[in-house]
Amino acid sequence: MQGLEAQRKEIVKVIVIGLISVFVLLPILVLLELILPAGIVFIAGVISIIIMCYGSWKKYRIAFKKDVVSQIVHLIDETWGYESTNHISESYYHSSKLFTKRADRYKGDDFVSGGIDKTAFQFSELHSEYKTTSTDSKGNRKTHWHTIFKGLFFHADFNKHLAGETLVLPDTAQRLFGKLGQSLQKMSGRGKLVKLENIEFEKEFVVYGADQIEPRYILTPVMMAKMLALVKKYGHVMHFSFIGSRVYCAMSVSKDMFEPRLFSSGVRFEDVQKMHDYFSFIEVIIQEMNLNTRIWTKVQS
Repeated sequence: MQGLEAQRKEIVKVIVIGLISVFVLLPILVLLELILPAGIVFIAGVISIIIMCYGSWKKYRIAFKKDVVSQIVHLIDETWGYESTNHISESYYHSSKLFTKRADRYKGDDFVSGGIDKTAFQFSELHSEYKTTSTDSKGNRKTHWHTIFKGLFFHADFNKHLAGETLVLPDTAQRLFGKLGQSLQKMSGRGKLVKLENIEFEKEFVVYGADQIEPRYILTPVMMAKMLALVKKYGHVMHFSFIGSRVYCAMSVSKDMFEPRLFSSGVRFEDVQKMHDYFSFIEVIIQEMNLNTRIWTKVQS
């Protein structure tokens, strides 16, 4: 981070000098009643600043991913693979069945893959969106983008094929509408509503399955306690699904987690700590959910 700080400061310096130049010249042109040239100077100045800084920012970001983010990943486990521009494939995203809305735009980065003992996994940041269009009073069509999911997406392998599908989703309906929310849960179309005995778990999640048996087998008292522990540890909304021979987890996080700072110091230990915590999510979820114990071998196909 210290080695990259000079690059960051140089980008900021160019931006500041460029903006000062523009805003010094603008009042002069306005006083001379050269309104049109003032507008041209402003637009041209902003475009010039963007062009001058884009290449430097791109180089700085690439170096940050290579020299900082990659090193944090390998500090956790040197055998893990890290690709800054790659992400979880859209096929895995859809296979999770966590989000039913069709994605019109799908992107991500900071892809990590590897294994912990016998459990293979993939992990990345993802951002999926759908679009709507509207027409204003003048007949102009506008496109609007809406987030479906933004955050960390994880999927891992286990060595048994589950017969059905189990979805463990945030219980937003009951939180918002109380008993009416329970009725809305049943009409979701996501499967049969599975009611469990853990009151705290029921407040946090709603569970759907093809039947009442397999979800109860997967969601043992220990498993539910550990899933609640994950929510408490990270403080974000989480979605889980158990489908086929994979477990999926999506943790909603509104901001980008592995990007360099620009307008404040890039040498901050707390930034390293936060990135380390988010990448450690891979280890935590595998350990907390006991994926390496291979309890799934008892599930009857």
